[in-house]
Amino acid sequence: MYRPQLFSSFFLGGFECSTQRRADGRRLDLLDSTGHARWAAADYALLHQRGLHTVRDGLRWHLIETSPGRYDWSSFLPLLEAARRQRTQVIWDLCHYGWPDDLDIWRPAFVERFAAFAAATARVVREQSDEVPFYAPINEISFWAWAGGDEARFNPMARGRGFELKHQLIRASIAAIEAVRAVDPRARFVQIDPAIHVHPRSPHPGEQRAAEHFRQTQFEAWDMLCGEVWPGLGGRPEYLDILGLNYYPHNQWYLGGETITPGSADYRPLLGILGELHQRYRRPMLIAETGAEGDLRADWLRYVGEQVGLALQRNLPLEGICLYPVLDYPGWDNDRPCPTGLFGFADEQGQRPLHAALADELRLQQARFTAVGRHSAPADAL
Repeated sequence: MYRPQLFSSFFLGGFECSTQRRADGRRLDLLDSTGHARWAAADYALLHQRGLHTVRDGLRWHLIETSPGRYDWSSFLPLLEAARRQRTQVIWDLCHYGWPDDLDIWRPAFVERFAAFAAATARVVREQSDEVPFYAPINEISFWAWAGGDEARFNPMARGRGFELKHQLIRASIAAIEAVRAVDPRARFVQIDPAIHVHPRSPHPGEQRAAEHFRQTQFEAWDMLCGEVWPGLGGRPEYLDILGLNYYPHNQWYLGGETITPGSADYRPLLGILGELHQRYRRPMLIAETGAEGDLRADWLRYVGEQVGLALQRNLPLEGICLYPVLDYPGWDNDRPCPTGLFGFADEQGQRPLHAALADELRLQQARFTAVGRHSAPADAL
């Protein structure tokens, strides 16, 4: 059985930190709209009480780099200090869909400026902590390339340029890794993208080929990072350090059609997806995002926990499961309250309601994984 070793807790909490611009030009700032930017210390304390000692959190590049090469860390230092005081281990997202407005994402300057920003961040983090730092350089390269480069769902609002955008984000991720390692060679990197499955609607050979082609696209960014494809981008094996997998109830679907739900004969068990990724990359893996809405939250965590437990028994290197988002949040497109979190929206004192069913299931799962994780459960769960 594989025994996780990278993180302070096997279960993590993820704070939604998207900063993209929508089609209408409005910039999102989920750290602000969830109240986490204001209540970071209280939020970390809440997670500690539930045995979540490691989190995903993010920097807001557009707020920090106020002009080329000039950095205002006032939006980041309170989070960094709160994490230090609470002894919370953080995987810091350096770019979660957003960038400074004066930059053109298609130009070489985007890569250069992002690398400089990553190096500056690494210096600030190194000055504040002696712990090994963890970074996610660019969140969901494949999804961003599709949503922003092909479907014009958010910035850079392009169509038919997804592959070009993917190349640019790969260049930026590699440059950032090199820049951070020059500052702190201990740094570890989580490369995060969705894990998906696409099933043909019919047994027709053309339909099967199309579904498989779509399914294979999930590997492109990881393959580019490690230099297996498009080596001219500069990929090398060492750029694919930790594999971060985002997996939700909607991550399997029929080609061009509806979602495939667990229990369907066409649903591929998560265990099979994890096994394929392990065979392909042989890297430590993290379920970097997983969760469901409303009353499905507890059942979904139960399913993911069961599948990850089976994976560990088969010696697959799973390092943890991140509840994401760990706080309820306003929807990207319409600001609707999205009930996905372990905790809800904060009141004026920073207090957040607990979702009892998810908390109960988390406690059961933590007790189950205590034997393989470190500090996996709160004291009252043991």
